[in-house]
Amino acid sequence: MGSTDIDQPVLVAGAGPTGMTAALALHARGVPAAILEADSEDRDRAGSRAIYVHGSTLKTFDRVSPGLGKKQVEEGLVWPTRRTLWRGKEVFKRTYDNPGGDGEFPHFTSIPQESTEAYMHDALEEAGIPIHWDAGVESVESTPDGVHVETADGREWEAPYLIGADGGGSRVRKEIGAEFEGDQSENSFVIVDVDLHTDSIRNEPLPFERMFHYDDPAANGRNVMLVPFSGGWRLDIQCLGDDDPEEVSGEETLKEIIASVMGEEYTDNIKWTSTYKFLQVIADRFVDEHRRVLLAGEAAHLLAPFGARGMNSCVADADAAASAITVALQARTDGVARHEVDLYESQRRDAAEYNVWAAGEALKYLQGEDPVTVLRKEVSASLADYFEPAGEYLDDAPYGPHEAPPSAASGNY
Repeated sequence: MGSTDIDQPVLVAGAGPTGMTAALALHARGVPAAILEADSEDRDRAGSRAIYVHGSTLKTFDRVSPGLGKKQVEEGLVWPTRRTLWRGKEVFKRTYDNPGGDGEFPHFTSIPQESTEAYMHDALEEAGIPIHWDAGVESVESTPDGVHVETADGREWEAPYLIGADGGGSRVRKEIGAEFEGDQSENSFVIVDVDLHTDSIRNEPLPFERMFHYDDPAANGRNVMLVPFSGGWRLDIQCLGDDDPEEVSGEETLKEIIASVMGEEYTDNIKWTSTYKFLQVIADRFVDEHRRVLLAGEAAHLLAPFGARGMNSCVADADAAASAITVALQARTDGVARHEVDLYESQRRDAAEYNVWAAGEALKYLQGEDPVTVLRKEVSASLADYFEPAGEYLDDAPYGPHEAPPSAASGNY
């Protein structure tokens, strides 16, 4: 199968998971691509960030670059146990005998994003797809015939299409006049990575369990989630309404929470800390007026992480954008080419709206003061010892609905 006959490669702004997926997906479809990245090659990408990679995403990775998904499965882990505590008391626990999925790919794998990105970099190098570092997009001018781009390194580029995958602060989004619409979480959240492989862990290591604490007494009544990934643990702490996030993320408070949730031996193993208020926003449009620029990933939408829809939906965007551009390039009429890009916008906007809603349901559940929800939590906790579905509700609700967007026939988010 030969490459599509075009004079210039399709440009992709951004070398995060979205941009790298888009470039690999274009290459897999026979379309040459080049990535423009604002950062330098030695940029710091520390932090676990998107650790939960859905099985559908692993399949997408493997489809656009054979072996890419399997490598992540080999390094990642599937924690077998879900456990939830209500104010210090266990209300639900379930252990699974197998990782689920279809045999080749599990239902998910838990792996730090820096590992995912390292495998993607290797795949780009193997495919011969260039990343132009220190080349952030500064201006975008689209016409019915293509795109003219100027970058921070002083270069000018001509391309048939541009995929804007340059994150939440996307310059590409601003250049085409699109704007975010939505809101942000009321509470702040503190995210902590705790290293697993250190000499300080003298006792038996913690079992690989995803554990959620409601109103943890040892954390002054804050919600705390603990999730293992290959090489470490992720601790998510929900600040209370009157908390000072800087104080909660300070060393003294974090060590107290880590000691209570994980054990004293883990208190000196902090690798990375960050504090967020989560945005729930969608761009008012995903394409430019000439249907030559497509926004993907966090350039098009931002959502709370509950349910792990963030990076997974970004990867689905990138693959869909590559597919639309491939068909548009092969189209014999301008009408068909424009239709494919419009179809991309329609389908991925529907997906973004559903994903933001689903993440928002979890966020509302966690931070809301709705009397009905509060009462339902209290009643479920009181019944959990005698009625397993009540405990399962408490275990499941913080993550929102599990379903993929109705428009995503492939199961992608």
